[in-house]
Amino acid sequence: MNRYAKILLFSILFFFPGIASVIAQETGKKVTIVTPVSAHVRVTFGVEKLKQALTKAGYQTTFFKGVPAKGSQQIVIGLWSDANVKPVALRYRLTANPNPVKESFAIRRDAQNPLLIAGTDPSGVLYGCLELAEKISETGQLPETISLRDQPEMVLRGTAVGIQKPVYLPGREVYEYPYTPETFPWLYDKALWIRYLDQMAENRYNSLYLWNGHPFASLVRLKDYPYAVEVDDATFRRNEEMFRFLTAEADKRGIWVIQMFYNIILSKPFAEKHNLKTQDRNRPITPLIADYTQKSIAAFVQKYPNVGLLITLGEAMEGVGQDDVDWFTKTIIPGVKAGLKALGQTAEPPIVLRAHDSDAPRVMKAALPLYKNLYTMAKYNGEALTTYTPRGKWADLHRTLSSIGTVHVENVHILANLEPFRYGSPDFIQKSVQAMHKVYGANGLHLYPQASYWDWPYTADKTAPRLLQLDRDWIWYKTWARYAWNSERDRPTEVTYWGNQLADQYGLPSDKGKDVLEAYEETGEISPKLLRRYGITDGNRQTLTLGMLMTQLINPFRYGLFTLMYESEAPEGEMIIEYAEKESKQEKHRGETPVQVADEVIEHGKKAVAAIDKAAGAVTKNKAEFDRLKNDVYAQNAMANFYAQKARAALAVLKYKYSTDVRDLEKAVPLLESSVEHYTDLVKLTKDTYLYANSMQTKQRKIPMRGVDGTFKTWEEILPVYQKELTRFKSVIDSLKSAPATVDKQPVLFNPAAVTIQSPTVETYAVAKGQRIFSDTSVAIAAVAEELKNLKGLQLAKSTQQSERTSLTFTASQPVKLLVGFFTEKNPNYLPAPELETDASANDYGQSEIKISNAVLVDGFPPVNVHTYSFKAGTHTLNLGKGACLLLGFMDGNQDIPVFDAGLAGNKKNIDWLFE
Repeated sequence: MNRYAKILLFSILFFFPGIASVIAQETGKKVTIVTPVSAHVRVTFGVEKLKQALTKAGYQTTFFKGVPAKGSQQIVIGLWSDANVKPVALRYRLTANPNPVKESFAIRRDAQNPLLIAGTDPSGVLYGCLELAEKISETGQLPETISLRDQPEMVLRGTAVGIQKPVYLPGREVYEYPYTPETFPWLYDKALWIRYLDQMAENRYNSLYLWNGHPFASLVRLKDYPYAVEVDDATFRRNEEMFRFLTAEADKRGIWVIQMFYNIILSKPFAEKHNLKTQDRNRPITPLIADYTQKSIAAFVQKYPNVGLLITLGEAMEGVGQDDVDWFTKTIIPGVKAGLKALGQTAEPPIVLRAHDSDAPRVMKAALPLYKNLYTMAKYNGEALTTYTPRGKWADLHRTLSSIGTVHVENVHILANLEPFRYGSPDFIQKSVQAMHKVYGANGLHLYPQASYWDWPYTADKTAPRLLQLDRDWIWYKTWARYAWNSERDRPTEVTYWGNQLADQYGLPSDKGKDVLEAYEETGEISPKLLRRYGITDGNRQTLTLGMLMTQLINPFRYGLFTLMYESEAPEGEMIIEYAEKESKQEKHRGETPVQVADEVIEHGKKAVAAIDKAAGAVTKNKAEFDRLKNDVYAQNAMANFYAQKARAALAVLKYKYSTDVRDLEKAVPLLESSVEHYTDLVKLTKDTYLYANSMQTKQRKIPMRGVDGTFKTWEEILPVYQKELTRFKSVIDSLKSAPATVDKQPVLFNPAAVTIQSPTVETYAVAKGQRIFSDTSVAIAAVAEELKNLKGLQLAKSTQQSERTSLTFTASQPVKLLVGFFTEKNPNYLPAPELETDASANDYGQSEIKISNAVLVDGFPPVNVHTYSFKAGTHTLNLGKGACLLLGFMDGNQDIPVFDAGLAGNKKNIDWLFE
């Protein structure tokens, strides 16, 4: 066939695909697909996908059910035990694995015999069909010979979709999002779901997690609590229909739908009827709340028997203690069993216990005698991606859960340090999955979207129409899935595979595809390294890509430093403040250092820019998306340089802390100026390309700046903060150089506020040295910050605080702040300080930030940090958890409290004033 004839044939096939079967008949490309007489829906779905690939390749397909006749132009498909498979397997001398692995399959063909696809189970047959379909699509023909057996390493391989929003709904709290078309129009888009489920099947994912705080009030109606439903009748019917559609379509593709929910969250109409809050972390479990929740779960299991449950015990209820054990074993499991009894079934649907803000090993020990089909889940690197060398206490928890005997699932969660930029480093991800197996002992993957989790299904890109995550972040989903299936693929093969994938994506020669891969892998190191050496937290209260304040770098404990990130989710190394102190003492450094990371991220950015530039001129496909990827590479390069220069400036400033030599501050000026210049470049690169940096736009987001009412979510908004920081720093240096020794600043005393306390009956004490702080002990204050001396503390019984929750009901005629002192040691006897990493309600009263560090010393106790709880005029009830704390009194709610370290615990001097 000459060149012009080939072009004509291609045009006919492209514009008139139905002619393919005619041509196939004429050219002898015929094949018969032989299936069992009765086939599972997954087998039927796999056969249909295979048929589509054959038709596209020009084959004419016919179908036959039953035992195949002789002939090689056949594809025999089924389970090893199926009648149509057995004779063909016998010819090949193939047998099923005596210890079969779920979802495994074999494909075999030689020149004389039919092509055989045999699976251990319907999912295995499905995956065998998909595997063959992909090979046909790649080569354009059926393989003449093939001998392949394959099976997944990970038992569960799943993705998450958040049925949640970037902001709170009016009148509601965190996680409270009823299923309605107005709030989630995409939830009812069947075509979008089909596209997403097809992509999941192509990537061999077998579980889909739907995240929502309290989904039951949108999906079931209770006989005893009919008023608890949160949606109107028409929406309720649509929800029922959509949920059944989704689960049925997922099942065809071998995907298990798992509904997630938090505890304890109540439906809003239910809560209002019973004069309760929808959420109150520190309330006790009551019979009414337990009965409502148990019956909600029972009704859900009865109505949707093939749907699993993912339970977060902590966060909305007090996390660690007997309550989470009781709630799981006396409310949730009985609810599931009641649903099964109503169905007349005994097969237990799977329950996944999320080890977040709860003592999961203790809960599992109590639950396994009651219920066998249990899984556990924990965050891989917190709410970020930081390392493939996890260690420490967090690794110990994962290993403990993995050793229980059930499947332990790794949750790649939120990714607050990656968004909104594209991420797709196969090398980093492969090593992470290997760590899941080898370090954690896990055998399951639960994958969050790479960015914009709270804004599903859209990305943060400023485009019209908006981009979909399933399109933009294809490489994210594909990479994790590939290594969840098999993490031990050799590096050269992977470089070639991903280079070809990217070459195909952008119409590039294969060598240029490898350049794009290099750009992905170089940028893939930047954000993880930055967060694990400079960050405050692995949680989504920090948006890494927006940068950090100088005070956050030089005094991280002031901002609630989450030390677990450094101790477990990073290689051994030093924080900036540790490095500076060692330098001042001329001590040897250990592990990965801030200076090392500053040098490395600059090099990563430089190499990534060079690599993406090498590929840019050869792009012939998806040009607009390539340009967005290229811009992301440039943006991450600017971010790397911003952080590197700012970290170096921070080290110079910290040197002054020990030397008091102003010349050390002067050395920081050009470094800080350079960081601002790089951030200005970052603003230029993002101003017209991104709607926001972070998809969580609520009061929980605090670093670098408080995200109230959707503010400080773009780089353009943050730039003036850094410019002001630089201006202030220069001004202070000028003052230090020109002014004589300054007189110590006088403390500003807090103005006490009068309130009426309804309960409990409580005595007060002067917040001063020598005063008893508990009513049942003689323990007294040894030292106290001067600012507190006008306040009146509330003298509670320490034993009562430790055995019961601290609850305070009071009336204020004006806005007030209650100062609460938290002991700095993590100990079950002490009330834990508010922590957004584990408690989404930890800033409901503005309490999450330490206001005064080391403010009170008590004989025989750890130092005390002070947090403030703000209240408007009116009557309020504050419920705190179990554990000793100090209620240091009420002050004027309109008086500002400076954030500082009182230094009573022997801390070095505070130098935050250099920048604020």
